[in-house]
Amino acid sequence: MTGGRPRRAPQRGGELEADYIIVGAGSAGATLAARLSEDPRVTVLLLEAGGPDRALELHVPAAFKKLFRSAYDWGYDTVTQPELEGRRIFWPRGKTLGGSSSLNAMMWVRGFAADYDEWAEAAGERWSWDAVLPVLRRIENVQDAVDSSLGRSGPQTVEGQRDPRPHTAAFLEAARELGYDITEANLPTGQGFSQTMVTQHRGARASTADTYLRPAAARPNLRVVTNAHVRRVTFADASDGEPRATGVYVDIAGTTRHARARREVILCGGAINTPQTLMLSGIGPADELAEVGIRTLVDSPEVGKNLQDHLVAGLAPAAIAGTLYGAERPSELLRYLATRRGMLTSNVAEAYGFVRTDVASHAGMPEGLPDIEIIFAAAPYVGEGLVPLPGEGITVGAILLRPRSRGSIRLASSDPHTHPLIDPAYLSDPEGTDAATLHAGLEVCERLIATSALGAVTTGSWVQPEGGERMTSAERIELSMRRYSHTLYHPVGTARMGTDAASVVDPKLRVRGVSGLRVADASVMPTIIRGHTHAPAMVIGEIAADLLRRENPGRTSRVP
Repeated sequence: MTGGRPRRAPQRGGELEADYIIVGAGSAGATLAARLSEDPRVTVLLLEAGGPDRALELHVPAAFKKLFRSAYDWGYDTVTQPELEGRRIFWPRGKTLGGSSSLNAMMWVRGFAADYDEWAEAAGERWSWDAVLPVLRRIENVQDAVDSSLGRSGPQTVEGQRDPRPHTAAFLEAARELGYDITEANLPTGQGFSQTMVTQHRGARASTADTYLRPAAARPNLRVVTNAHVRRVTFADASDGEPRATGVYVDIAGTTRHARARREVILCGGAINTPQTLMLSGIGPADELAEVGIRTLVDSPEVGKNLQDHLVAGLAPAAIAGTLYGAERPSELLRYLATRRGMLTSNVAEAYGFVRTDVASHAGMPEGLPDIEIIFAAAPYVGEGLVPLPGEGITVGAILLRPRSRGSIRLASSDPHTHPLIDPAYLSDPEGTDAATLHAGLEVCERLIATSALGAVTTGSWVQPEGGERMTSAERIELSMRRYSHTLYHPVGTARMGTDAASVVDPKLRVRGVSGLRVADASVMPTIIRGHTHAPAMVIGEIAADLLRRENPGRTSRVP
């Protein structure tokens, strides 16, 4: 770069070359690509393994279950889970522009201040709540924001639901009946139960493809290539002894090509794909790489380790009419297309709340912080979302917020198109704290279902567990925990950041042992937040853009 003249844009044909190559167009990757391309003096190449986000189901909020096991989903499954009756758990992940923000339930639940302060303990003050809050406010455009901590002018629209089901109000009344506070969503501390704020705009999904990429699409210095499956990062020897990332090998239209990065490669594939790409590139545990015939470039034992996820177990009583059971009627689709109203605007999980169980104090969790999130769905969410709704019903579920169990991502093969081995190791902590906490959370769910408020909209019979009316509460809880629990779709931690030498990336997101390579996605989170992971993944994308700007003289940084 010389002076203020714009750099040559990435070629529209022929070779693939840019200053920055970003791998993955999800919550973090789309955010990073849009922010970097604001500077006309740099060029950005964004590679996405999935196709364009054109399907109607990607934009109709309540249709997200129809995307599971489709071309827009990586369609992962875990290895068998001994504590969950030996089941393999379905792990959907978005494979399109917007990544999982195009496939998720659109819940904007950004976590507690203490979550980010814990990141700061591991990776420095840049990741503290005080440092992250301005970034969150930069991202958000929160409808009717009532708290000063909420953003009002960012690109990411966060709105109230247009047509929540009447059962949702009954759930919140049930929480009030048990003495829980009903509060605004996304307060930094002290949040109780809330109606979900959603990443929508006027009744349609607002993914990062909508809010970040599309506004940036006309920039000549940004090129987005879809159906581009990255095989591995390429390296050259550097004068300082560390291998330097020079680009990636990528499969496009049946041909493997070399995309060249003049400055850096940034991996934004998420907690599964990013460690897989690192290991395919020779960065990972040397013994595991040798098992699949990959030469070790950097022996980094923690790549793929430290996997954390939110496990949810739901109870689904049958309910009176008015749930989302009729959402697929043709009349509802016509109503949605004509007015952006009705059942199809629902994100399904229409309310939630945070509770602290007795287990938290016994396990030494800091005072004032929850260990369970209660989630409410205006439908019987059964069969991991892979089966049609069986009838009128609701779901009241417990989410294990801070699991002590740690899992892993391992290569099954050196073939980049082979799914890795995913082992979240649910409920496997030796002390049994995770199971005890989830059990206590389900006891709260049972008490909520037993309130007069929810009793007025339920029938006394059960959708899940089937025949639950003939069971004791303890029997329903045990079945929900072991037989019906599943992921809440929040894997993190498999390329954790830290100040310690064992961390995979440093506090500036640089991969240790090489130069010119960073990671910016949920895999860098040292610990999982007490919230949902879309918002903090976007924060990571924004901070990555700030870091890259700072390290290039003459560019304006967004955060002092």
